[in-house]
Parts: sequence; C-alpha cells; structure tokens
Amino acid sequence: MAGQGATADPQLQQFIEVESQKQRFQQLVHQMTEVCWDKCMDKPGPKLDSRTGSCFVNCVERFIDTSQFILNRLEQTQRSRGSFSESMSD
Repeated sequence: MAGQGATADPQLQQFIEVESQKQRFQQLVHQMTEVCWDKCMDKPGPKLDSRTGSCFVNCVERFIDTSQFILNRLEQTQRSRGSFSESMSD
C-alpha cells in the first residue's frame, strides 16, 4: 500500500495536473479581476463611462498578453528540459 503513490496511474496524474492548472488559472483571473476593478472603478454607477471602459479593456488586454507570454515561456522551458532529459538518457 505504501508504494502505490509512487506508481500512480499516469492518466490520473495527468488529470490532477490539468485540474491544478485550471485552479491556478481561476485564481489568476480572480486576482486580475480584483486588480482591474480597484484600478479602474472609481465609483460604481448604472453605466460605465468611456474612461472606465477603456481602463478595463487595457487592463484585461495586459493580463491576456502577460498570461500568453508566461505560457509560451513555460512551454519553451518544458521543451528544453525534455530535450535535455533525452540527451542525458542517450
């Protein structure tokens, strides 16, 4: 029983990793929502003025740009680690 954790099903490990990534992404969205709200919303009202709307758009676009940059960087790191591991096993 004690050794089962080390030999866990690869599909289960993949599922857990995907769910963990989803959770981290949701946390980032929640955090960015708070940041953009605090940065852009002066006084809530029935409608957004153009300045507030532009602020939200810019804030979200920066978030998307930053997230995409980080994802690309992580993919590059994983690929380089994979090729490094493959070269070490040869």
